[in-house]
Amino acid sequence: MARRERVMRMSVELPLWRALAGYRVLTMLYAVGLFATAYDHFVRPWTAVGYYAVLCVWTLATLPRVASEASCTRRFLAADLAVALTGILLTPLADSHERIAGGGPTLPSIWTAGSVLAFALKGGWRWAAAASTAVAAANLAERGSPARDTVHNVILVWVASIAIGYVVEVARASERTLARALEIEAATRERERLARDIHDGVLQVLAMVQRRGAVIGGEAADLGRLAGEQEVALRTLVSGGLLPVSRVSEDTAAGALVRVVEEPDEPDDDGPVDLRALLAPFAAARVSLAEPGAPVPLPRAAARELAAAVGAALDNVRAHAGPDARAWILVEDEPDGIVVTVRDDGPGICEGRLAQAEGEGRLGVAQSIRGRLRDLGGSAELISVPGQGTEVELKVPKGAARARGKAEKR
Repeated sequence: MARRERVMRMSVELPLWRALAGYRVLTMLYAVGLFATAYDHFVRPWTAVGYYAVLCVWTLATLPRVASEASCTRRFLAADLAVALTGILLTPLADSHERIAGGGPTLPSIWTAGSVLAFALKGGWRWAAAASTAVAAANLAERGSPARDTVHNVILVWVASIAIGYVVEVARASERTLARALEIEAATRERERLARDIHDGVLQVLAMVQRRGAVIGGEAADLGRLAGEQEVALRTLVSGGLLPVSRVSEDTAAGALVRVVEEPDEPDDDGPVDLRALLAPFAAARVSLAEPGAPVPLPRAAARELAAAVGAALDNVRAHAGPDARAWILVEDEPDGIVVTVRDDGPGICEGRLAQAEGEGRLGVAQSIRGRLRDLGGSAELISVPGQGTEVELKVPKGAARARGKAEKR
């Protein structure tokens, strides 16, 4: 079946844009309310009325512009800041000198901060510093002198906007890092899955062709040599060469994109399966199977992975203990999990041999056994004493197995 690509979109700044849109509407209503309560003190109230009409229309019409970083263009930011600065500079024409000297608010009041914050969300702290500096200059020009309350408000807007701009830059960098980490995790899981499947099939066939070709000789020996070369190349590719280059293709305001390869849904039914039925085919003349008298139910996906791990353990017995070695499979249904033990009477494994095999790209134990159990939330313990055989104990917690089954169905 063909795999499909799932796109996950992450954004830590999208809530900030939504908050900014709400802030602009609320501060617009606040500025209009301040004007309505002090209407009688304005020397040219119709100048203020005209400005507030423009401010209301502009704020409501441009709400889609402050919905995301992509829609908030530079031209919009310049026009939005111009509306705020115009309101500040029109204040001396509409309001009385006494109110201005007494610390009265400008026409846009705190709506101006929303314009500066849009700069901070769009371009970071540098853009915020430039916009807040322009607002500071307009406030000083409106007041005519650097009064204490004016300086206080200017510094407050300046510091707040720069701080928010810096936080946005840090959030974007963290978002990119998280997206890359999720991508690497997904690629690693896909690589491990492919490694298990390849080890269970292709690599074993190539190894068998290499051995049989060396025994037969002639042209078969050449074929075996080529199979051995391909086995080495494929092991190298599986062990470390399947991680793709970064595919975090965007970092827009809507969020970085992470593309994750998913396995297609399989037409399996939803019910659990009896693990004994999957392990029964392993029983043979030299492989004994001991199982409970009652069914051992597991989610289909978890049972299939556990059976594949048992098969990989038996493949290692045949490959390393020889064709005359005997093996025993013991299935135990315990209250908190399923335990499957695979034991053989072979020569055992020398100390350090597993680490050496993994370093050479032979991932039978690392991926086909331990990797499968790790994905199930379980564990795989290998006990081997030279001259006394090898024992592999596979444990799968029932809770983890059920969660795995539900995840597979989703």
